[in-house]
Amino acid sequence: MNPTALWALGFRPFYLLAAVQAALVLPLWVLVFGGQTGLASPLPGSLWHAGEMISGFAMAVIVGFLLTAGRNWSGQPTPSGGALATLAGLWLLGRGLAFSPWPLAGAAADLTFALAAPAGLGRALHRGGNRRNFFFVGLLVLLGSAGASMRVLALHDAALAHQALQLALDVVLFIIAVMAGRVVPMFTRNGAHGTQPRQLPQLERVALGLLLVLAIVNPLPWPPELVGAIALAAAIAHAARLVLWQPARTLRVPLVAVLHIACAWIPLHLLLRALAAFGWVAPSVATHALTAGAIGLLTLAMMTRTARGHTGRPLKADRIDVAIYLLALLAALLRVIPPLLAPESLLAAVQASALPWSLAFALYAVHYGPWLMRPRADGKPG
Repeated sequence: MNPTALWALGFRPFYLLAAVQAALVLPLWVLVFGGQTGLASPLPGSLWHAGEMISGFAMAVIVGFLLTAGRNWSGQPTPSGGALATLAGLWLLGRGLAFSPWPLAGAAADLTFALAAPAGLGRALHRGGNRRNFFFVGLLVLLGSAGASMRVLALHDAALAHQALQLALDVVLFIIAVMAGRVVPMFTRNGAHGTQPRQLPQLERVALGLLLVLAIVNPLPWPPELVGAIALAAAIAHAARLVLWQPARTLRVPLVAVLHIACAWIPLHLLLRALAAFGWVAPSVATHALTAGAIGLLTLAMMTRTARGHTGRPLKADRIDVAIYLLALLAALLRVIPPLLAPESLLAAVQASALPWSLAFALYAVHYGPWLMRPRADGKPG
């Protein structure tokens, strides 16, 4: 092990921290949800859980990915060494304060992290003249601010706190949809022999634009049927987008196939969100199709592929990677399908899905942790 290697590039500490946090926090939430233990936090349990999944897990993965990609996009250094360690410390402080009697301090730590991390990314993009990706800076600030606001609002107004949560989820959805459009067709073309994924510029604009419209209208006092119609249109657009990427031709290449399976959860989430707006399914089913399905699978897909590439390992999934993907997929299916078919099975579904979820991220931490804490195998920087 080389302690300094961990701080060479953003993906190294933040992928490892995200994996460990995801493996540990969900079992705690299951105990709280089932009434088997109390939670040493002034926040309501459901909002604490949501906050840790957004401001904790998702934020760590996205920051790790963008700080790594930002160096490639700009040709300029992103935070490393002491600066990167300070960012990780801020993230850890926010997680620790979630269990303290000082929720405002926790929100302040999360907000500070949400400003400092984009600043590091923005500085590299500015110096490299890379204006095309500068919108990610604003999205990171918006995501972090929504998560921190949720913590504050949870102490005073649960309804407003849930609106902040939905905004944060919609920002994450938009980020992963944008990144999917950039990397999935490219990785498919390069990694799955015989594929010719296509992208239609007009469809890309419509699919992503509908996500923005949905995020804007969701908190407004519009008729739920209209919100549902927008979500349904978005589901159709994202399903069509995925079909053009030829997912069926990737099934023999797990490192690529998992990206397509993860992306399939995006139109499923949007369809369920439309059905929830029409009053036909519970909103939490749609939410977890996004969080456990799309976010959970896509983050693991990117955490394995980018970690392999940036540590100088072969871009081929091994048996442990396949096990990680299958466990994450099982967790998503167990969390979404039973409550969809039988709402009274919610508690059992939450409990059943927690084990494969935690095992997936624990396996990632054990398998990739040593690589993340060692210099690149090919001797290159990063």
